[in-house]
Amino acid sequence: MVHHVTPTPTPVRSAAAHPVAIEDFLDSVGVEPENRSGRGAFNIWGNAFPAGELPCGTLTEADGVPFRFPPADGVRPDHLRCRGQRIALPAARADWIHLLGAAERRTEDTLLLEYADGSVRRQWLRLSDFWPQTGPRFGERLAFRTGAMLYPRHEQHTMSPSIWHQRVPVAVADGLRTLVLPHNPAMHLFALTLVTEAR
Repeated sequence: MVHHVTPTPTPVRSAAAHPVAIEDFLDSVGVEPENRSGRGAFNIWGNAFPAGELPCGTLTEADGVPFRFPPADGVRPDHLRCRGQRIALPAARADWIHLLGAAERRTEDTLLLEYADGSVRRQWLRLSDFWPQTGPRFGERLAFRTGAMLYPRHEQHTMSPSIWHQRVPVAVADGLRTLVLPHNPAMHLFALTLVTEAR
């Protein structure tokens, strides 16, 4: 069962949304199916999210924003750790970069926005802890909370880890070409989407 969270703010339905292809950057296993591989390693203790409670391999929505959530088979990478990856962005006007992710402990770091004219702007990426029963510290919305946390040899049904919906403002909307993630492997991302607000 997927644990969707009903948003209270007005969803972004009148805006244009452009999911970003990040498949080539996935480098870590943090979601495991029922037939466990034991490769889950969202953190140093080998914790993972249960795949059956997440929209793996589908186009899903959080607060009205579409995201391409990666497939998860417990073997191939299903998300990325931030290690300075340079991600090419769709050629579209962008007012916001929306993300699905979580951190090991609440974490904030800078990312770079590179433009067609060669200019570079810095913005903060802030992500709260995935750890169960911890709340958002940076104004994120809860995207998914599963009913159990997976350990290497058992499932802990008293723990409910979270994936957050965060957004990063884009001060200059035109000409954005590349997103450079911070060098901070404690920050984990599952999906990115550019959003253009309705004019």
